[in-house]
Amino acid sequence: MSKLADYGVIGFLGFLSFLSIMFWIERMWFYKTIKLNNYNSKEELEIALTNNLGIISTTASNAPYIGLLGTVFGIIITFYIMGESGDIDVKNIMTSLALALKATAMGLIVAIPAIVFNNHLVRKVEVLLAKWDISKKAKSES
Repeated sequence: MSKLADYGVIGFLGFLSFLSIMFWIERMWFYKTIKLNNYNSKEELEIALTNNLGIISTTASNAPYIGLLGTVFGIIITFYIMGESGDIDVKNIMTSLALALKATAMGLIVAIPAIVFNNHLVRKVEVLLAKWDISKKAKSES
């Protein structure tokens, strides 16, 4: 039972990692192909630029907590099974606890790149918005 909970959490974190990478690649492609002159208002451009960034930032901020939750579930289940059976098998306990801790590690492994992806994309958005401002200012002055 403990392994099922831990593998479920680890699998979910793997899925979130896949989503973060997929949306980072999609945003990078979008930013490389965007035509700033196609946008009449800064707000319209900002909406287009920030699309899907919430998924990456949510993954970055919540992955450690999801991993920690998996660890807590794993430890609770391990102690419950140990208490129910009355059997103190050190090998089984240590294996279950090690697997439970893997969930926290996986949460951090998912969160760290997601934070990097998010920060990178937020900076790209700032640069593209500044370029849009510069191009509109140059047009108004000429």
